[in-house]
Amino acid sequence: MTVIQPRARRTELASFLRSRRDRLTPDDVGLPPGLRRRTPGLRREEVALLAGVGVTWYTWLEQGRPINASVQVLDAISRTFGLDAAEREHLYRLADVPAVPEPDTCGGLEPETQGILEHLNPLPAAVYNGRYDLLAWNQTYNALFPNMTLQPLTTRNALWQIFVTRNCCSPVVNREDELPQMVATLRAGFGRHLGEPSWTDFVRRLSAASPEFARMWAAHDVARPGSRMKIFRHSEIGQVRTISTSMALASPPDTRMVVYTPLDDESRERIAWIRTRPKVTPMPVHSH
Repeated sequence: MTVIQPRARRTELASFLRSRRDRLTPDDVGLPPGLRRRTPGLRREEVALLAGVGVTWYTWLEQGRPINASVQVLDAISRTFGLDAAEREHLYRLADVPAVPEPDTCGGLEPETQGILEHLNPLPAAVYNGRYDLLAWNQTYNALFPNMTLQPLTTRNALWQIFVTRNCCSPVVNREDELPQMVATLRAGFGRHLGEPSWTDFVRRLSAASPEFARMWAAHDVARPGSRMKIFRHSEIGQVRTISTSMALASPPDTRMVVYTPLDDESRERIAWIRTRPKVTPMPVHSH
């Protein structure tokens, strides 16, 4: 009985991993489709690359061989496949991990945070964590960046949207100045989260999806958040020139509120105009 159970569990784990791999396409994870693709979903080497594990090791895991998977590796695989809570729990159980770790979160924002954001209207304002995940925003930000606020949690990230979106459709006009600064700020945050699967997985996925990001990340430049000129492009009103002011929040850790102040009367008028357009209801503050 003790011999059959582990073998059955490994067989089920192998089948589950294959099924999750088959349901994803390269486009789903930001990879080029490539030529002569015979598998219905991702290749094993692509999963290994995105998860940051060895190809041989992942192949053995998917073949049901008797190897032990660490919590960090399982977490990376879970994120690569985009598993929901039930699937993630199932993965850990099949891998014989006794306790499923809690999903990575930054903790809940203070209840007053959304009220502060709304009181900042008509200035666009939002809250980000150290990875540039968008956590909360006000009505004006929502009107100015609807493509950002409507993203699912997995891609509601400023860096992901800027680097993975085509240059023609990116909201940032001064990319040459702004993108290296954002990557340098991310690198400084990364140093405070060394070894955390959510951070290493994010950097690996974005590096795989964007050679431009990978090149900037390899430079190892470091910077702190601060006030900067940011020029945005809106599909209906054209360019909006702003100064962004970043303010650290006391709770949860590693979060900051960013307020975008118009630099000139034209930008102020354009923001006022976009606020009169049909609006999308802002997301309430929750734990993320």
